[in-house]
Amino acid sequence: MSIEIRKLGTFDLDIVEINPVVFKGKLWLMEYIRNFDKPHHRYYANHTGDSYFRFRSLEDYRTVTPSFGKGLHFGNAFVHNDKVIVTAVENWGMSRFYQMESDDLIHWTEPRVILQGKGWKGYNTSVCQVDDHFLLTFELSAPTEMVGKPFTMFFAESTDLMNWKWLGPDKSLVKEIYTGGPMIRYYDGWCFFFYLANDPDPAKHYVNRVMRSRDLVSWEPGKTDVLVYDEKDKLIHPKANLTAEQLQTIANAENYNNSDLDMCEWQGKLFLTYSWGNQHGTEFLAFAEADASERDFCFSFFE
Repeated sequence: MSIEIRKLGTFDLDIVEINPVVFKGKLWLMEYIRNFDKPHHRYYANHTGDSYFRFRSLEDYRTVTPSFGKGLHFGNAFVHNDKVIVTAVENWGMSRFYQMESDDLIHWTEPRVILQGKGWKGYNTSVCQVDDHFLLTFELSAPTEMVGKPFTMFFAESTDLMNWKWLGPDKSLVKEIYTGGPMIRYYDGWCFFFYLANDPDPAKHYVNRVMRSRDLVSWEPGKTDVLVYDEKDKLIHPKANLTAEQLQTIANAENYNNSDLDMCEWQGKLFLTYSWGNQHGTEFLAFAEADASERDFCFSFFE
């Protein structure tokens, strides 16, 4: 069963690691606002001198919540029982992963360390529910003897969404290849892992793919790519609020990447977010949709 992904256009610039969630009946976008002091990795409207997180309402596409998680990076949001859990890393390539919780998107618990390891260099995270417990994946580029070819994804589990136990170095995504920008889902005994692939074929460059596993050790690749860059990435989303200069930047940008895919079900469809650009500082946020449930979407790549 093939499911069409309809690209809806670019919404913003310089914002990449984000994910949509449904919280208390409304659609929200978790945004990681990169810090200002990294010239190639900053959000153009961030003048605070630090990174932070916020949520954007996708009712009007304009309303944003107060910032939180100052100084942390690569935030990811997960909703369970009217509570939002955000996981993040201390900084690019640092060893400690943190977590915060909120029941109103305004007031947040103090960030606390949930995972750390000697020599770890950490980046993105993703969370899903697996039957009666929860699974977290985290992205590492070191230590080399554990990671293999950077980047590699490892796993931790929790029964209460508060305390996490690392499952060890043997449970990981394939260590022989580059796997970035994680998104995990679980259905019918399968863990589905969507990831960025740095393709050795120069005609493809960076594309989004999926693997699945029953044990987090043996992985089966999907039969087709999930998301591949094309000219539709440069469409402008009707709710975007961009200047003439930004529109020109989009039109002139080099593009050989579709990455950082995330999704949630909303109003009978699948709402998807992703990044396009060149993976070297020229990056854009775009939206897409599909007429499918998350479950059907996941299984469609293996039929």
